Amino acid sequence: MSLTTGAAVIALSATATLGGGAAAVAATVDAVAPTAATGLGNSSGTHTLTVESGQTAVVTETTTLTSLTIEEGAALVAPEGFALSLTVNGIETGQQVASTGATESTVHPGVYRGDIVLTVAAENPIVFNGLTYDFRQALYVDANGVDSSKSVLSSVSGVAGDTAATGLGITSTGELFNGIYVVDADYTLVNPRISLTGNGRSDFAGQGAGIIGSGAETLLVIDGAKIDNTGVVRPAIVAKDGANVVVKNSTITTADGTLPGGYQSSVNLSYMQDAPWMLGIAGNNRATNLLGENTQATYISSSITSENWGALSVDTGSDTKLSAINSTVANSGEDGYGSYVIGNATERFLGTTFDVATYASIVTGGSVVYGDSTKDAVAALNSELELGLSATELAQLPVESTTITSDRFGVMWHNRGTVDISGGTTIATDETLFLDKGQQIGVTVDGSEGATLDAGNGVLLQVMDNDDPGPVPPLLLNTGVYTEPTNPVTKNTSFDVTTQHGTDAVTTFTDIALTGDFFNGMRGDIGGFGPAQPRNLVVNLDGSALTGVVTASTTKHRIDTITSAEYRELGVVTNTASEVVNNGVIVSLTGDSTWTVTGTSYLSSLTVEAGSTLAGSNGEAPVLTVDGVVTPLVAGTTYTGNVVITLG
Repeated sequence: MSLTTGAAVIALSATATLGGGAAAVAATVDAVAPTAATGLGNSSGTHTLTVESGQTAVVTETTTLTSLTIEEGAALVAPEGFALSLTVNGIETGQQVASTGATESTVHPGVYRGDIVLTVAAENPIVFNGLTYDFRQALYVDANGVDSSKSVLSSVSGVAGDTAATGLGITSTGELFNGIYVVDADYTLVNPRISLTGNGRSDFAGQGAGIIGSGAETLLVIDGAKIDNTGVVRPAIVAKDGANVVVKNSTITTADGTLPGGYQSSVNLSYMQDAPWMLGIAGNNRATNLLGENTQATYISSSITSENWGALSVDTGSDTKLSAINSTVANSGEDGYGSYVIGNATERFLGTTFDVATYASIVTGGSVVYGDSTKDAVAALNSELELGLSATELAQLPVESTTITSDRFGVMWHNRGTVDISGGTTIATDETLFLDKGQQIGVTVDGSEGATLDAGNGVLLQVMDNDDPGPVPPLLLNTGVYTEPTNPVTKNTSFDVTTQHGTDAVTTFTDIALTGDFFNGMRGDIGGFGPAQPRNLVVNLDGSALTGVVTASTTKHRIDTITSAEYRELGVVTNTASEVVNNGVIVSLTGDSTWTVTGTSYLSSLTVEAGSTLAGSNGEAPVLTVDGVVTPLVAGTTYTGNVVITLG
């Protein structure tokens, strides 16, 4: 090992500028004291460092170089309790994850030339799910302001104070490097520019994210950001552990990376680095993530785009709140969702445009609202979520309607949850609009202000058994296989198919014209992630018009066996109208509604109130039979049993 310098070794200056420009002085850097071990310290002038194969160089202080060579088999490290980062010409680089599944990185062998800084910063260990992740970040902010001892200031340009930063620029081509980490602090970022290329490790812990807001005392406002990240689990923004993160006037773009060699796809949260294919999607980089209890994230007049997987994700938490106002949510690749709903999350999208590949939202516990960004609605969110929007900002936000365009489905449930649609919201999908994989759901649609639903394949709502094969224990690997059941359905004689239950799929449509079909294809006799559960489909029409079929059905996938290679076959079924077994269909028409029946419909209960109409398509009269007996329709009467409507 050799160190050549053009001057004597000197102590690190007590002050430093962000990015090295004299005009950008705004942060203080305390020299990191050397340990008792022999190591390399800071020096000035022209100097080079070569670490030869078999040698380990311990860097005890932040050090500047003009040339660095690390041979294969050599190591460059920081003392115990510290983390080492390398920047060349202001760009963090050279770091690679130590091994697949590891939570720390090392400086990769190679030759580096230019304005080189080896930063020795105090470690920032983050514990998640039993693992400790060794975080390194360009800027660390806590309740006392910028903590230079935990920051890699040589990777930052711009001006950072104790409560706000303006025009920060951060570029990284190394792995496992974070941009800005804010914990338990009120902080404002104005016009940050962040570009991180290379893999992260965990978007549950947040290792590798562009910006993190963490802690119940955090109010992080991000205004005018441009974040462009590429890599495995390299999200742009992570809000966690009770933080309130407000993003305004920003552009967020993420792209997938290359999964590390030897990685096995898993839903074990300690190792998960790609989308579970059992959701019918692929990808390895979510644009954002919302984690922990009572955490909030709100996106206003912003654009959020992931290549695949997901744009606005919620995960591993409870009672979170995710909102978007007058924003754009998109997937640029072939798979992905707009938002994910889990852990009793409340999600509200006002005046927001979705342009998604697979789903607008996946619901697995919580509620979603799609509506207009009316002045009253935005003001209410501003107050409830403590967004801090000024009267001027509120006045300048135009009233917009939510627009959802999906290359595949609209909303998919694989656990319970509700969806509320109102205002001028429009939803257009190429395939099934509402896809319920055997769950308790609630759908409320108010079309009085122009909301519309358009399913490209003609299926407005599909209820079916869950076709997620689940992970394979004990490692929870995503190697399960879905196999189509072929045995006859076993009737559950204790389940009442004529009465609405709290566990049913309940839909209510008010003042809207609908064209499309509703199918309840639940077998109700096979278990997925729990015991077998029969489920009724309830369709309430109030002042609405429906042209289509509403029926119990027998479903069939296009192929009988689905593996990870055929993940896009999940949720794609054909329906054969058939008599109710464990899949009741309860239909109610009120408020001058009209149902124009287009094909044979098998129900378990039908009520047509006075003023409402049951009609047949193409001028054909509908024929009602109850338990095999042709029965005249009497307004206000509820018919139960084997209720069949045909066209005569």
